[in-house]
Amino acid sequence: MGSQHLDFTANVTEALADRQLRANFKSALTGLMKKRVAVLPDAAERERMRDDAEAAKRKALAKLPELLEQLERKCTENGIIVHWAETTAEANEIILGIMRSHDATKLVKGKSMVSEEMHLNHFLETHGMEALETDLGEFIIQLNHEPPSHIIVPAVHKNRQQVGRIFADNLEGIPYTDVVEELNAIARKTLREKFRTGHVGLSGVNFAVAETGTLVLVENEGNGRMCTTVPPVHVAVMGLEKVVESLTDLPPLLRLLTASATGQLVTTYVNCITSPRKDGERDGPKEIHLVILDNGRSKMLADAQLRRTLQCIRCGTCLNHCPVYIRIGGHAYGSVYPGPIGKILTPQIDGLADKGVLATASSLCNACEEVCPVRIPIPGIIRRMRTEAYDEKGDGVVKGHGAKKNLLETLVWKGWELTYRIPALNRFVVSMLGRFGDKLPNVGPLKAWTSVRTAPRFAPKSLHQLAKEEGIRHE
Repeated sequence: MGSQHLDFTANVTEALADRQLRANFKSALTGLMKKRVAVLPDAAERERMRDDAEAAKRKALAKLPELLEQLERKCTENGIIVHWAETTAEANEIILGIMRSHDATKLVKGKSMVSEEMHLNHFLETHGMEALETDLGEFIIQLNHEPPSHIIVPAVHKNRQQVGRIFADNLEGIPYTDVVEELNAIARKTLREKFRTGHVGLSGVNFAVAETGTLVLVENEGNGRMCTTVPPVHVAVMGLEKVVESLTDLPPLLRLLTASATGQLVTTYVNCITSPRKDGERDGPKEIHLVILDNGRSKMLADAQLRRTLQCIRCGTCLNHCPVYIRIGGHAYGSVYPGPIGKILTPQIDGLADKGVLATASSLCNACEEVCPVRIPIPGIIRRMRTEAYDEKGDGVVKGHGAKKNLLETLVWKGWELTYRIPALNRFVVSMLGRFGDKLPNVGPLKAWTSVRTAPRFAPKSLHQLAKEEGIRHE
């Protein structure tokens, strides 16, 4: 599936009108922000860990091609079959081929944002296969036929009453309940049977260690461990930026990932997968496949500024602290990656023509950069997206550069330039604004602008005029 047209204005208007949605987000994300502060109370120690985590990611990106080759070599030595996919279509075909080679029709999935990027579930369903989400949040929204609304907490936009109704409406023989413990028990009972009968298990990859060929998965529910051990075949999918050089790079990254994502000192499960089941071992898959996806990432890597997008460890804390995301939620973005990281990642993947508008949904308050555990300069890259959207043809780097450039705005800015470059023209324009500025018709773009701002009042006389009348000379 390719990118689709995004009516961002309509999405935002709808989201802002949904009071329940806004209340759900405010409650959930305020709690996550407080938990993060509670587990990272020492500012000096927090900043030191951020320095270490940033250094580990930047080091890996600086030598990414050789680390990817090393990862492939080590994984192959360990018995993991490595596949390369330049596009999401190629990645989907690879996974379909793996399932067909095993006569598999049932896929049980741990949480994976890359599989969302691939629209894998839809692709497999069109080929007659079942793809079941086993992360609780993903399971809830899959039942309700929705995409995730958050990178870490997919069902953050739902309260327990809404979840209870989704279960009652979609699971056979399940009565309505909004008791959290009962809802968890319902999901657990439903999913355990799916784990047992699943032909192939799929997971994401939080970090891939080139030194040892180890796939590291971080989770809290145990479903990831079930997906990677119970089915006879395990398929792991990852963006090529998930590589780190060595095991010693992991501690600060793991510490900050869990603290930033869910406010935990440590996560419940850290799964380190290095090989399929060996002779004499009693559990684990008999076969492991690793699918490494590019999908525009190598192009980001080639640009010194844009490559910093690839430092992201998908913790979601930039979403939790973003005043725009908190008010409109994830679905308004119309993309797999919402919030601040989505504003810079999605336009680079899908192009500025389709998704460049996301970069406008920012006040540039810098909250995202201040909390990012790997110090991605998100506001600076947002400004880059905006600039490239108006670039002259041939001057930009991001796909679809210049997509928002139009004659009217070009003429307006050219007029602004001439007004401040030619003194006589400046005096004339200032004089006209003083006389008629307050009488401008409040229509079109001006009406949209003043709908959320106080319209400026123009002084009848300029500062130069007032100074001249007072006999003040300027050199």
